[in-house]
This record gives sequence, C-alpha cells and structure tokens, in this order.
Amino acid sequence: MDATIARRFVVRGLVQGVGFRYRCVRAATAAGVTGWVRNRTDGAVEAHVEGRPDAVEQVLAWARTGPEHARVDSVEVGEVAPAGHRDFTVR
Repeated sequence: MDATIARRFVVRGLVQGVGFRYRCVRAATAAGVTGWVRNRTDGAVEAHVEGRPDAVEQVLAWARTGPEHARVDSVEVGEVAPAGHRDFTVR
C-alpha cells in the first residue's frame, strides 16, 4: 500500500474564468485524491492535493495543461503534510 503524500500547487496564467476549479475537482475525483482548490486574489489558482503518489502526480499533470480555454504559464509545486481531507472541494 502506498503512503499518502500531499502537494500544494499554484497555477499561474489565464486560469480564472475558464472553469479551472470545476475541472480540477473532476480530475481530482477521477484520480481518487482529496483536498481543495481555490482562486487567489492575484489571479492564480491554488490547490492542496493528497493521496497516493501516482494519483497526486496524475492531478499535477492535468494542472500543467488545465482545461481547454486555460493558458498555464507556470505551476509551482511544494511538498506539504497531509491534512486528512475526506473529499475534494472548491474553497
């Protein structure tokens, strides 16, 4: 059984107003991870994702491209401690 890991990432570019958060929830649910996603006041999107290492990487890979109308300029990823989230939500 794989250990649970957690990553916090910030996505910059044209990522607000393009359905990024909604589709992030779909990607996270499909991967079986928990956590949250939110818009930031600086125009970026921030997320906390936790689960199996391969599942977390699956969501990070999706975030590097984002939904159809997004333009992802950069994704900053940091390692954080798992918080024990039970689902994946929009904040």
